[in-house]
Amino acid sequence: MSESEYPLEVFTWQIEENNPVNIESIIKKTGHPTQTSVGVIDLDTFFAQAIEENDWYSPEEIEVAKKFQHLVKIIKNNLIDVVVYRLGEVEIDVYILGKASNSEYVGIMTQVVET
Repeated sequence: MSESEYPLEVFTWQIEENNPVNIESIIKKTGHPTQTSVGVIDLDTFFAQAIEENDWYSPEEIEVAKKFQHLVKIIKNNLIDVVVYRLGEVEIDVYILGKASNSEYVGIMTQVVET
């Protein structure tokens, strides 16, 4: 997934009902410059490698994969309209954002490094 291991941080956002969540609002909410490169992917694509269990994995690697599988399940069971926003290039800020049952936006942010 990344050449580095950044923590996952949970966040909540108050977003007014009449303001759509889109690339422009994400850039503004995160304080990135307006010309920031933004990619949008789905949750399964983002976590595809992290949740994979291969035959050659060590017990520790399998345990990590199981933890990510559990995280994806929690996200899917508790949030709707989940989207993964990737802001930047090389050092990419990632915001996994979805809507909770109370209409609040909840997400996880992290950073990945891709060279």
